[in-house]
Amino acid sequence: MALAVCVSTSSAQAVDLFNGKDLSNWNFVVDGDKAAPEDVFTVQDGVIVIHGEPFGYMYTKKKYGNYTLELEWSWIDKATNSGIFLLIADPKNPFPNGIECQLAAGKAGDFVLLGGSDLAEYKLPAGAAERPKFPVIAKQKESNEKPVGEWNKAKIEVKKGVITVYINGELQNRGTNKVKKGYIGLQSEGGPIKFRNITITK
Repeated sequence: MALAVCVSTSSAQAVDLFNGKDLSNWNFVVDGDKAAPEDVFTVQDGVIVIHGEPFGYMYTKKKYGNYTLELEWSWIDKATNSGIFLLIADPKNPFPNGIECQLAAGKAGDFVLLGGSDLAEYKLPAGAAERPKFPVIAKQKESNEKPVGEWNKAKIEVKKGVITVYINGELQNRGTNKVKKGYIGLQSEGGPIKFRNITITK
């Protein structure tokens, strides 16, 4: 007698954090409320354009834990500064409590500990009397960013507070946070930057 075996398979589905049309599913922080959010964070030709001044960030309306975040970014005029904020526990103005995956030119993949956040891997620099305001855990390898005008890709895995960062397919950093769930943000700092294809897979 033949037995029919049914195998149930399921695969994780990527969810778009940006709908390609507007920023209705994001919140905004602008340093000191110096400008209206719509003057800093815009959508042009189906991509997010962040103007870089004044300082601020946009962040998701939901908190996320245990996910893979993928996105692409490109500099418009020149390579300047920006970042991806992860595991935001408290979206304060101007800096949240959260971990920044640095996108500043030449430093993509560094971790910056914002607003009193921490990673187990951080060690106080030799000779330092006190913890810096913005502690940094440098990326593991040489910069592998693409030239101005080309699209870079970040893939960031967050699992039980462990953050693993790949820049253009290369492992650049890993850090362990006590915070397991938080908002995701994109930074305005330095100059214009574009973002697209922002997806999260749980």
